Amino acid sequence: MNAPDDFNPVAGQAVELQPGLRRILAPNPSPMTYRGTNTYLLGTRDIAVIDPGPASKPHLTAILEALTPGQRISHIFVTHSHLDHSPLAAPLAAHTDAPILAFGGPQAGRSAVMTRLAAQGLAGGGEGIDTAFRPDIELADGEAIETEDWSLEVIHTPGHLGNHIALAWGDVCFTADHVMGWASSLVSPPDGDLTDFMAACHRLRRRDWRVFHAGHGAPIQDPAGRLDWLIQHRMGREAQILDALDQSSGTARDLAARIYTETPPGLLPAAERNVFAHLVDLAGKSKVSAQGDLSAEAVFKRIA
Repeated sequence: MNAPDDFNPVAGQAVELQPGLRRILAPNPSPMTYRGTNTYLLGTRDIAVIDPGPASKPHLTAILEALTPGQRISHIFVTHSHLDHSPLAAPLAAHTDAPILAFGGPQAGRSAVMTRLAAQGLAGGGEGIDTAFRPDIELADGEAIETEDWSLEVIHTPGHLGNHIALAWGDVCFTADHVMGWASSLVSPPDGDLTDFMAACHRLRRRDWRVFHAGHGAPIQDPAGRLDWLIQHRMGREAQILDALDQSSGTARDLAARIYTETPPGLLPAAERNVFAHLVDLAGKSKVSAQGDLSAEAVFKRIA
């Protein structure tokens, strides 16, 4: 399940994925975004832009120049408000008068436990939140948005971020950062909630999909297989954490150092975040407990 070496599209070029669907790669490659953010153009006349991407004038120009005579951008969908997905929405809306649609602002959909952690001062880590993002239209789970060209169903998929959604187009799903083929999704409290992430994975797994188009990387041609891998990957990490706690109690930092023995020191903070996400999930399932208040610095022990 490693990233394919042959996925290296040219940024700014519109590539047809199937009739009525094109992808434009944003020029923002990084360790967190792989080759860059995938922006999707759905439709033949009324065009839905899915994830306009980062603040980038060249990418804005590429989206606008991809329109052919008779086409207009009618809707701008934002799957979640990370800085690599949402900032270009407002400039694109200003050029097209199209409304911005999303589940809500940066705090929308955040779970109760993550809300408490954020109130205690735990800050997010990873890709960065677009704190100024506000949609024109807030979408509800299960809602359908339709034109003569296309129909999209909203699927709330929190976990990577509380306001994260996937969009179903028949048996095709735009999974954004929840399911990607090149890497597992970042789940970093208080922005990310592993309990929510796993529930959304199982929810997607119950449906029969033909292909996933992710926020980064190539199309996923085996959606069920990829979801199975993601679920097993997380369950394997949970087992490692429980095994470590069977040996001795510890903080998320202690456990990360004991589990991620081959990880470079510079990546251990991210590993610590991942372990803490699992510990919060395990505490919710009454498999571990924190000494004192639940926090990133708490000492955790296994519950027999």
